[in-house]
Amino acid sequence: MPPIGLTIFGAVMALLAAFAPPASAAGPVTTDHVRAELVASAGAVRPGETIRIGIHKQIIPDWHTYWLNPGDSGLATTVDWTLPEGAVAGNIIWPAPERIAVGPLMNYGYEGEVTLLTDIAVPADAPVGGLLPIRATVDWLVCEEICIPEQVELGLDLPIVAPGADAGPAHPAIAAAEARLPVDSPWTARFEASGGTLRLALDAAGLRRDSIADIWFYPNEWGLIAHAAPQQLTVENDRIVLAMAPGDAFQPTLASLDGVLVVKERAGGQLLTQALTVSAPAGSVAGASGGSIAGLSIGIGTALLFALLGGLILNLMPCVFPVLSMKALALVEQAGKQPAQVRLHALAYTAGILVSFAALAGLLAALKAGGTAVGWGFQFQSPIFVLLLAYLLFAVGLSLSGVFTIGGSVAGVGANLAARGGYTGSFFTGVLAAVVATPCTAPFMGAALGFAIAAPLPVLFAVFLALGLGLALPYVALSVWPPLLRLLPKPGVWMERFKQFLAFPMYGAAIWLVWVLSLQAGAEGVLTALGGMLLIGFAAWLYDVTRASGRTARHAGSGLAALALIAAIGWGIAAGSQTAPRPAAVSAEAGATETTPWEPYSREKFEALRAEGKPVFLNFTAAWCITCLVNERVALNRPDVATAFRTGDVTYLKGDWTNQDAEITAKLEEFGRSGVPLYVFYPAGRESQPVVLPQLLTVDIVLGGIGAG
Repeated sequence: MPPIGLTIFGAVMALLAAFAPPASAAGPVTTDHVRAELVASAGAVRPGETIRIGIHKQIIPDWHTYWLNPGDSGLATTVDWTLPEGAVAGNIIWPAPERIAVGPLMNYGYEGEVTLLTDIAVPADAPVGGLLPIRATVDWLVCEEICIPEQVELGLDLPIVAPGADAGPAHPAIAAAEARLPVDSPWTARFEASGGTLRLALDAAGLRRDSIADIWFYPNEWGLIAHAAPQQLTVENDRIVLAMAPGDAFQPTLASLDGVLVVKERAGGQLLTQALTVSAPAGSVAGASGGSIAGLSIGIGTALLFALLGGLILNLMPCVFPVLSMKALALVEQAGKQPAQVRLHALAYTAGILVSFAALAGLLAALKAGGTAVGWGFQFQSPIFVLLLAYLLFAVGLSLSGVFTIGGSVAGVGANLAARGGYTGSFFTGVLAAVVATPCTAPFMGAALGFAIAAPLPVLFAVFLALGLGLALPYVALSVWPPLLRLLPKPGVWMERFKQFLAFPMYGAAIWLVWVLSLQAGAEGVLTALGGMLLIGFAAWLYDVTRASGRTARHAGSGLAALALIAAIGWGIAAGSQTAPRPAAVSAEAGATETTPWEPYSREKFEALRAEGKPVFLNFTAAWCITCLVNERVALNRPDVATAFRTGDVTYLKGDWTNQDAEITAKLEEFGRSGVPLYVFYPAGRESQPVVLPQLLTVDIVLGGIGAG
């Protein structure tokens, strides 16, 4: 059902039409805006047969009438037939519509000439030699910037000839209209709604991405999709997928998505248009959002390769580098040991990473099955997780500084479980590396993870394990290749100093996490974090100073330290559970104080800008995403970029994913991404195609992406 405003509008138009005197004639009728007449598929009719009648409309320039589903505004044409007894008229057979943009609205209808067809069954006892009188009262709404309701009375008298007699030629408008009718789609279709996005998938063998000039789905019913929102196309493995924004009338219980798909293809220098009737039942559209990276499709093999490369590059990211340095230091300690022992440490470290990534994949799959829209780094949207990770990194920093000892070697950092030669310590260091890697995104990761999250469960796990294997590869390579081990420096006093130095990146990471927490939970979150760190510091000191004391003092010190630690964790969990998440995004005015002014992203704002044909740059980011923050500092907030945006009248919209946001998650999924960062530029023009920029930016990449380089 259209919104109340449109319903009232329609009622008013109908009332005006009721009081307006209809134009009437047995031939063409001309109003101020439309010339209309009844035309037929033959010059005569035969008893018992069916004839096709058309309401042929010629609309003056710049005005339009509407399709079955008028889109954001308008009313469909209606017909009231008056026929002889026994004659029966069918429903209107609608030619494929066109998109008609009116300001921020998108309407579906017709400009120029259009013929609406109807089949009429002639009575079997129609008298040969007589006439079949056909009368129609036709109402339509014709619009430009204003809308005028019009009503006409049309008539057509057709001779009745004997069965088998020549019925004469069809009116040319009938054949022209039939050429515009949608045909049954030869492609199997299905649709799925998840994460705030509605995806329509069709098995379109032979359709090539580079031949498609335009493609658009017109639903039969009003409000199932947001009509003015872009429809993002993905072509992969003989399948096309359109990602659309659900409309106000969409219900999750919808059993079938029915409508018309209009495909415009380039062929031999010509533009061919094909309209297909689509009836798509609800079903799985697995992989629909994950196959596109800058307009290209990927398969399982490519996704696995991208994940492996992305994990390898993660080792160079600021999130992971301190942990990798700790493992390199551990290798120096182990260099004098048996090669088999060194390799076992590497395997334990790798196992810790792989188990962590498998657990993360399982959690993602479980949350997605429960209807939650999630992606890479989603756990950082929880204030409790951010707080506990800050505690962990602070505790690791204290250990590296020598405040307390949790294991006999650097390989034991992360646990007091360094049994069996410290292999358990190596395992938990791998777990730590996996945990601290999630705020970062490396090249190749975006397409791989987007593909994985939309893919079946085995593929999801395979991609995440490939990512973990890439993260573990440098340490594994150092462990299994003896020539590399010989290049490492010999153990010495420098190792203790370097170990103490590595505490400061841990403290820095903890401080950064407290800043993220301040954006999520405000001043109370910061107070909780600092108070908890005080308790953790006290517990670490108390544990260390009583460790070498007598049995009673040692037990008392350990007990008090454990109580302080439990109090810190309990305080953090309680505070995080009770504090309502606060929007991390600041106001547009605050954004304007940066070098490059921006506005907060919203679907309504974005769709309005696109409807006006303005160029738009989208930046989807998060406070916990280190890659995002670096890109803004080195590229997006530079004077050259600000000047280019201003010169090109580019509107810069920033979507903040620090906390869960269904609109942003849906937009990420449109581009096959499961997390941030994502940078997309829409050139000027309503029909322009988006340009996806890489995940690591420079000023030149941004300027080139917006066409200013």
